[in-house]
Amino acid sequence: MKLEQFYKNLGGSYQEIKDRLQSDDLIQRFTLKFLNDKSYETLCKAVEEENYDEAFRAAHTLKGVCQNLSFGNLSKSSSELTELLRNRATEPVDMDKCKELLSIVSVDYRAVTVAIESLQA
Repeated sequence: MKLEQFYKNLGGSYQEIKDRLQSDDLIQRFTLKFLNDKSYETLCKAVEEENYDEAFRAAHTLKGVCQNLSFGNLSKSSSELTELLRNRATEPVDMDKCKELLSIVSVDYRAVTVAIESLQA
């Protein structure tokens, strides 16, 4: 799979990442490193344990990584979850909404990892 198609499939912007990193080799190298990022696993565990401080940090980290790599859909869904958890200290977290958003993040995360694996092939 070519990088342009990879980004199109993920709702991302190849041109945005190309402007930022300038080289397909760099784009591919950083994209492949995404598979080593543990933010998603940390997020899932923290939500399961209702540790909303940790969930916020993990969602925020995942959002930032995805924005930097221009992973459009995952960036958007992780951003929505981050915002839900942002005021966790002053407002109760809507657990149903949190699980709903985590489900969307999970679908988007799986799409990214599957696409990266096919990019490696």
